[in-house]
Amino acid sequence: MFLSRATLASLPATIARPRFNPAKVSRGIVHLGCGGFHRAHMARYTHDLMERRADAAEWGIVGVGTLPADVRVRDALAPQDALYTLVEGQDGDETATVIASVRQVIFAGESSQAALLAIEDPAIRIVSLTVTENGYCRNAATKTLDRDHPSIAHDLAHPGVPRSAIGILVEAYRRRMDARAPAFTALTCDNIQHNGVVLRDAVLALAGWRDHELAEWIAANASFPSTMVDRITPVTTPAQVEDFTARFNLVDRWPIFCERFRQWVIEDDFVAGRPAWEEVGAQFVTDVAPYEFMKLRLLNASHLAIAGLGRLMGYVYIDETIRDHSLRSYMRALMDRETGPTLPSVPGVDLDRYKTQLIERFGNVAIKDTVDRVNADAPINLLLEPIRDRLAAGASVDLLTLALAAWMRRATGVDETGNRISVVHPLADLLRERANAGGPDPLPLLSIRTLFGELIDHGGFVATLKAWLTSLYADGAATTLSSARRMLNF
Repeated sequence: MFLSRATLASLPATIARPRFNPAKVSRGIVHLGCGGFHRAHMARYTHDLMERRADAAEWGIVGVGTLPADVRVRDALAPQDALYTLVEGQDGDETATVIASVRQVIFAGESSQAALLAIEDPAIRIVSLTVTENGYCRNAATKTLDRDHPSIAHDLAHPGVPRSAIGILVEAYRRRMDARAPAFTALTCDNIQHNGVVLRDAVLALAGWRDHELAEWIAANASFPSTMVDRITPVTTPAQVEDFTARFNLVDRWPIFCERFRQWVIEDDFVAGRPAWEEVGAQFVTDVAPYEFMKLRLLNASHLAIAGLGRLMGYVYIDETIRDHSLRSYMRALMDRETGPTLPSVPGVDLDRYKTQLIERFGNVAIKDTVDRVNADAPINLLLEPIRDRLAAGASVDLLTLALAAWMRRATGVDETGNRISVVHPLADLLRERANAGGPDPLPLLSIRTLFGELIDHGGFVATLKAWLTSLYADGAATTLSSARRMLNF
């Protein structure tokens, strides 16, 4: 049996079907970057709200693929009427649910016109996005929109056919302005500190370069709420798809597998209405910053730290790394001693309990999240920002610097046994070149100021980084970590 609206009534009892009619879902949201995380997170919250109240059906999602590879998402979901199965698991316990909040999936990887036409619909009141930090086209050193970025340069030269997510938003606002139509809320769901501010600044910068009047209209009429999103969602593998078909006797071309845990904290600033997501577990606040800080510094930085070292030690999955006592102890020490102390107070959150819960979540055997996926998706700023904060405070960065050294060792593109490591980064070629040129000397890499900024000027930090990197090259990751545990007593 193939998943579609026509087969919903015949689904096996082990799969929960929607408690509303998917055909009655209408378009209210356009989402740029309709990947696995969005389908496990925002689409799940919206689905739950539709099951709770009938008027939520007006907030159906139009998913937009913006990258060439996203054509696969459209091709997988189109025959399924945009339905897909979400499998949520914690160790040996799992549930499967068909999600029906996505009304349509379109592909805009070759031309943005499909996305722009979708946003022109007056019913669209929110345009959300998960395009990763790279999708914001910022200069890593200045943290502002990079006018020389190839996509931004293209969007300035050809504003009617933008390539970047920022360019799509600006052109969509321009069309709304010219039509004297209301502005929409631009809702970022990316793991970036102060993500709403970052998105607003990027949109206003590009709009201002195009037309000062357009920038003023956007500033006066649109809103850009900040958010904190959290749900570990690995990339679905072909083996998982085959196993799903065998276990459920159902063909779903792209099921999503994720953990049970989920969290969504949202700044309550919407110019054209919003779904009542708070009724299904989202938290609306006036200031998201403490929550996003907590997640970025404790979850994301820890994820990247153990994924880098874990990859060098030969581990494939995150749950394997956290079962290694040395890596588990390292992660806890990193949170307690270096990243945790950079946090402001977080209303209503017991940080010690949150840290313990993170270790438990990382050890979830039901989520086969790979170290390579984390290393590819997580920006290095997750380590660099807390390093900068600690250096400014005159505090130690021994543990953070060890994680950075592992990242630099990985950047060579070859592991300790000579096997290839995939380096996924906009500057991948330059990183490999500098990493291999420097070896145990971090200076060639640190001299990439667009990435590392002023860190090369901190002599003590550089010396510590060089010591860790030298040890990784000479002794390997496992021995280096053992030495770190003795030296730093964790």
